[in-house]
Formats: sequence, C-alpha cells, structure tokens
Amino acid sequence: MCNFNKQSEETKARMHLLIQECAQKAGGVNFLLGLVEAIKAKKPNALIDSSCKVESKELRLSWNKIIFKDKFDVLEELVRMRDDSEGITRNILDVGGEKKRKKTLTMLKTLAPVEFKVVAKATQKAEGFELKIFETLQEGTATINPLFAALFFCSAEFTKKALKYEAA
Repeated sequence: MCNFNKQSEETKARMHLLIQECAQKAGGVNFLLGLVEAIKAKKPNALIDSSCKVESKELRLSWNKIIFKDKFDVLEELVRMRDDSEGITRNILDVGGEKKRKKTLTMLKTLAPVEFKVVAKATQKAEGFELKIFETLQEGTATINPLFAALFFCSAEFTKKALKYEAA
C-alpha cells in the first residue's frame, strides 16, 4: 500500500484529496509534512509510545488509548501485507486461517475506539482534524483508514507524492 507509484489512478486521486484536505486543516502542507517527519522520528514507532502523543514545531497529534506492541504488530502486518493492486479498500478480515482471523478480530475490538486528534499549537490558526484507525467497521468488513496508514506506516515520500499528484 505504501508505494504510491503502484496505486491505481483512482486510489492516487483519493489519497491526494484526503491528504490535501488534512494539510489545509493542519494549517498548510509544510505543517502536515513537519508532523509526518515527527511521527517518523519516533522509534520504534510513534503508535506504541506510552505518552500517546507526537509533537512537531506547529502541530500536536494525540490519541486516547495506549497501543501495546502485540496489537501494533498485528496492525502493522495487515497494513504491510496489502497488495498494491488492492488499493486502500481491502477488507482486513479476509485473512488466511482461523488463528490469524481471531488475532485480527481481537486487535479490531481493542483499537476501534482509538481516536487521533491533530491540533495546532497555540500560535497557529488551524482547525485541526480527527481520524480513526479504521475507515469501515461493519459486520464482516473492516478497512484501514488510508490517511492513518499514510501517516504512521508509509514514508514521508509517499505523503509528498500524494500531495503533488495531479489527475491525468
């Protein structure tokens, strides 16, 4: 999923719109890219940081629940195993094996209530935005929010390509 060049034109256009909208709400492209860089700087991954926040020079990203490594590992595997041809709408419940499906369902139940809020620091005048990990969460169907995947799992280069994308 994190190779922008291998995405379909429809997926590229959708990612462009999603990230462009978030950039506007964050106060501008550079503010959003600064936040992406701050997320990437947290090691091993910002999601498993016990402070549940990431700060850049202009923005603050926080979430309401600690994400433990075991749930993070399942989530990361699901994001990384997505075939680029499947785009951003792949049902993550379509995984092989009953054991893997059970792990996925447990992770879904645990992480579904997690909400992320991006707010500008005091000196900035941006409205900010909120996002969740899962875009679709219905009986038998669950899809990962593409914006969430872009922010936490894809490279900053992916976000830059999505911002610069122009539909043919």
